[in-house]
Amino acid sequence: MDAVSGLEIAQIIPWGVALLLAILVVVLLIKLRRPASIVENAVLQAVHRMSKATPDLREGLDEQVADKITSQLLEMLDCVAVGITDSEGTLLSWDGEANDHYVDLVDAIGNAIRKHRREVVAHDKMPCNHRGTCRMRTAVIVPLIVEGETEAALLVVGRTRGRLVQMADAVAQFVCTQFELARLDESKNQLQQAEIKALRAQISPHFVYNALNTISSLIRTDPEEARELLQDFADFTRYSFRTSGMFTSLAEELRNIDRYLTIENARFGGRLEVRMKIAPEVLSVVVPFLIIQPLVENAVKHGLASKPSGGCVTVIAEDYGAEALISVEDDGIGMEPAKLADLRSQHRTGAHVGLGNINQRMQQVFGRDYALMVETAPGAGMKVTLRVPKFMPGVRPNLPDFSADSATVPPQGGPNEASGVSGSRSGVLPS
Repeated sequence: MDAVSGLEIAQIIPWGVALLLAILVVVLLIKLRRPASIVENAVLQAVHRMSKATPDLREGLDEQVADKITSQLLEMLDCVAVGITDSEGTLLSWDGEANDHYVDLVDAIGNAIRKHRREVVAHDKMPCNHRGTCRMRTAVIVPLIVEGETEAALLVVGRTRGRLVQMADAVAQFVCTQFELARLDESKNQLQQAEIKALRAQISPHFVYNALNTISSLIRTDPEEARELLQDFADFTRYSFRTSGMFTSLAEELRNIDRYLTIENARFGGRLEVRMKIAPEVLSVVVPFLIIQPLVENAVKHGLASKPSGGCVTVIAEDYGAEALISVEDDGIGMEPAKLADLRSQHRTGAHVGLGNINQRMQQVFGRDYALMVETAPGAGMKVTLRVPKFMPGVRPNLPDFSADSATVPPQGGPNEASGVSGSRSGVLPS
């Protein structure tokens, strides 16, 4: 009987120990979970505060922006004070307490800017009239260096040293990153403006000469048509050389194309057939300025001008879910598909007006997935298709006001469907 009882006890003890260990594990997990939730909340709050500061940092640095940044960084760091100077050490903004100590930090700020290194100043190394009540214990000055140049200096004042230095370094790195992104945005904008100027410069002088010559020849035979063509020509040039913005609506871009084709059709004497099929749902889609007109000019100049019998240009804009699908097609002479790879550099050589330029602009604005799609074959014409997202953060139209009905695009010809290119090969322009 004793042996049996001993065996039962021996079996019960391991189960009891296992149960006790399981309870301890659960308790430890519960205790460990609480600090984790606090850390998670702190991380979320920090990310939220950083996201609030980001738009202001991307605007560049002046006193107004500095006031916003210091306020947001003070809340983020939960320190005594935050200050920002310009590249010369002049204070732009100070938020928080102990602002009377700025004069005591001038030398350290100068050293940080000149030597491109962090400076740490202890409170006991400077005079203070409120030594018993002053909350400042340490000031950290970090130069904000972008591409080797000091743009500003960040001042963080706190009650401790060790953690304050780490926080100041981390925030300074974050601020510098935003300044670098702002510079990239500015460089990107300048590049896009330069590319637009290049497209304007490539508007054919022959088109201008031929348009004016056509108008002058109609003045005696058909004054009313000459007047309308002159108005179309004036509106075309005014739109093409406008200076307001890098984006426009698809409606305005198509309206300018209609003006161009009206003038060219008059010159061709009816040998140019134009078909436009535009889905109303996509008229408000924002597109890069002068992104489609060069494609139409290519279709007329390279596709049809060498055909004595003329030909047809078809422009289609379709609703394609989250995107607009826009294509320009001609039934002209076409080209060898193998030459598509050469179009990458044609914004430099001038062949096929701005085709490489357009391909590059599309990818710069919308991403590498938005390269032009080209279908062509000798004698089978060419079809160029581009996809435009209906919404893209930061892409906004800047619309000129040419007339009250500028939101409509009058179609020419009939509502014919554009046909595919028979026997063609397609390709995507390389990035």
